[in-house]
Amino acid sequence: MTESGTLYVVATPIGNLGDITQRAISTLQLVDAIAAEDTRHTVGLLRHLGISKPLLAVHEHNEQQSAQGLIKRLQAGESIALVTDAGTPAVSDPGALVVQGVRQAGLAVVPIPGVSAVITALSAAGIVQPGFYFEGFLPASGSQRRKRLEILKTLPTTLVFYEAPHRIVECVTDLAAVLGGHRQLTLARELTKTFETIHTCGLAEAVAWLQADPNQQRGEFVLLVHADVQEKAEGLDDETLRILQRLLQELPLKQAVALATDITGQKKNELYEAALAFKAANTHE
Repeated sequence: MTESGTLYVVATPIGNLGDITQRAISTLQLVDAIAAEDTRHTVGLLRHLGISKPLLAVHEHNEQQSAQGLIKRLQAGESIALVTDAGTPAVSDPGALVVQGVRQAGLAVVPIPGVSAVITALSAAGIVQPGFYFEGFLPASGSQRRKRLEILKTLPTTLVFYEAPHRIVECVTDLAAVLGGHRQLTLARELTKTFETIHTCGLAEAVAWLQADPNQQRGEFVLLVHADVQEKAEGLDDETLRILQRLLQELPLKQAVALATDITGQKKNELYEAALAFKAANTHE
């Protein structure tokens, strides 16, 4: 049962409706009203669940004003569920201002966890390095996006971004230009949906992969830029690293290192250390 005067932050599926939790369903059934990012979208989910509740619109353009209205309703004893179109409210989606306002008013906020696009993508990417930095959506402006990436490039961990289909090519182009084409990228597209795609490649190759099939530019994206292993290969230039990385995709480690030594003329021990770093960073040799 729900408590009066309580805001429930309810995670909803990011695609497959079967991913909703039983606790989320029970909460949506019992609250007095549901605050939604897009009421039209939420109606479809509620219809699927056989639930009918009053809907309140809370989106990025009215969130501050809506928060005050929700607080008054909560103070009057109502229980309200806060949902977004997909995933968890207040995480790269509207909701943070509402939660902040409700907490500051001394009212209860209860999280009802569920599917996360970030964790879903990470779980299937096979990135072995611990930790990640979640940025969410980068600026839409190319200059501002590149400026932000210049700051993020120094972080020694996996970088996680969201991106929309109409900006995916230009975004990945900037990722390669600023972060370096030698870094690995996992593109996770349409997660939990019919055309789910999870593809890992070098950042230098990612734009060509996207452009080779326009279907791969559709849907919502989670972009995982693997941690930079070039620091572990100090003294090797980008072209040498690219050659080594490509050979590791086709050959066992020792053979790839031996061939890279012949091709580039670099020291075998340096190439071997770089190969080990690549192997640790990625799921395939």
